[in-house]
Amino acid sequence: MVALEAMVGPVVAGMGYELVDLQAANGGRMLRLFIDKPGGIDVEDCAAVSRQLSRVLQVEGVHYERLEVSSPGLDRPLRQRADFVRFAGHKADVRMRTPDATGRRRFVGVLRGAEGSRVNIELEGRTVELELGDVERARLVPEL
Repeated sequence: MVALEAMVGPVVAGMGYELVDLQAANGGRMLRLFIDKPGGIDVEDCAAVSRQLSRVLQVEGVHYERLEVSSPGLDRPLRQRADFVRFAGHKADVRMRTPDATGRRRFVGVLRGAEGSRVNIELEGRTVELELGDVERARLVPEL
């Protein structure tokens, strides 16, 4: 999977998009990519990336049956330090691998950026620092 990300990531970036996530299912027969760019993604963006990746994967000898390219959605996953910086001011749901001193593993609040290897999130009027390497899952909370 890491090798596939290393191959796909530069292609997507070269087209002006960010690779948010890459998933393989059914023993790698189905590949699902989530891409993003400032201003959002539309159907034409997905089609362009799909066409380009189909060619690249064929040349590289990657065997798959189905390729899906889509937007990460309103509840976009946050994976990299840059994601937490970019979406500062937005509400997020962060689940940690290990609990804090109070036994809490889930934090829902407003992102306040990242410093070094720590993510800052405002909860109930106070800012909490979370270790980025200990984040199990983080997503934006859609605010409609």
